[in-house]
Amino acid sequence: MPFDKNQLLVEEDTNPYHIVQRQIDQAAEIIGLEQHVINILKKPKRVLSVSFPVKMDDGSIKVFEGYRSQHNDALGPTKGGIRFHPDVTLDEVKALSMWMTFKCGVVGLPYGGGKGGVICDPRQHSKSEIERISRGYMEAIADIVGPDRDIPAPDVYTNSQIMGWMMDTYSRMKGVFQPGVITGKPLIIGGSKGRSEATGRGCVYTILQALQMKGMEIKNATVAIQGFGNAGQIVAELLSEAGMKVVAISDSTGAIFSPQGLDVNLVKQYKNTSSILDYHHCNIMENPEELLELDVDVLVPAALENVITKKNAEYVKAKIVAEAANGPLTPAADEILFKKGITVIPDILANAGGVTVSYFEWVQNMMSFYWSEEEVNQKLHTMMINAYEKVTATANDYAIDLRKSAFIISLKQVAEAMVARGWI
Repeated sequence: MPFDKNQLLVEEDTNPYHIVQRQIDQAAEIIGLEQHVINILKKPKRVLSVSFPVKMDDGSIKVFEGYRSQHNDALGPTKGGIRFHPDVTLDEVKALSMWMTFKCGVVGLPYGGGKGGVICDPRQHSKSEIERISRGYMEAIADIVGPDRDIPAPDVYTNSQIMGWMMDTYSRMKGVFQPGVITGKPLIIGGSKGRSEATGRGCVYTILQALQMKGMEIKNATVAIQGFGNAGQIVAELLSEAGMKVVAISDSTGAIFSPQGLDVNLVKQYKNTSSILDYHHCNIMENPEELLELDVDVLVPAALENVITKKNAEYVKAKIVAEAANGPLTPAADEILFKKGITVIPDILANAGGVTVSYFEWVQNMMSFYWSEEEVNQKLHTMMINAYEKVTATANDYAIDLRKSAFIISLKQVAEAMVARGWI
């Protein structure tokens, strides 16, 4: 049946909280999960809303608002990042905490999902103001986090230094050094080697495995990357090292394209000093969103949610879409791409490398014994490949896409833990 463009006129619900609830329903229906289990998993166990005052550099006082959502702790402490962004919403934070539960489940980590956020634009604040915001937020949520309760980590517009400030604040409040309260910290105070590259590296492992399982050549395979932050840069660098050709890159300033391939290291230099648009020997795309529709072997959405919807999914030509970002595809887009035979490596698998190495960091903190970067990367490779193979096998068993398969694996994990603990 030809694609009906009139379908695009129907408004699509892109609320991330509603999307993850639909994803739970779809996977649960396939395996016949009991309704009371579904009802538990469709809402976070605990959500904290906070407001806290911060002194600005000019002496004024500004009140910031933030959230921390803890979805489900049947498998262990909750785990998930903290983002600083002007568009943080309660529904977004709840949804992200739920995706974290299933992300941990699909790779077999002893965690549930958590997520936090502060409504602010860090680009508008000095380093000292960011430090005071970071410490103020940790003070506000300290009662519900801890190494055996809820373990935050970096996310959008947060980094290792911010995690260091938060860990220090928590340790001061508790009167004892507590590196295990947070992951993604600087190495000198308990961070793990390989953590800053882990999200991108884990995504690359799944991409290479997908190419291999589809019988596609890795050398000179073409790649387009939407979003050139930490994850996008690492993906670009590692895929280039593997012999693939990165032909398009975009960030918040625009998009560049070259069919001969881009020099990733040079693009990164321009990104860090001025703008990727200053890179020479390429075409600047007038409409950056057209990057999503390029005829490439691999498309990596590494920015924010809902960039591929029913409005543009029909025009996606990539053979593999690897979700380095959280929630870049809507459920309607999933269905369209599946019917087109496009392999979508879902976010809860593709970007699980970050939480996996966060788990390694937490384990090292609890043991006070630290591993080499080579050991960290090898352990990450093993876990990501095992998870990908398990998700693929389950998808083949049920004749479904990889997202539903990943959710099925995680739903079974969490449900089994809830039964074992006598919750259901």
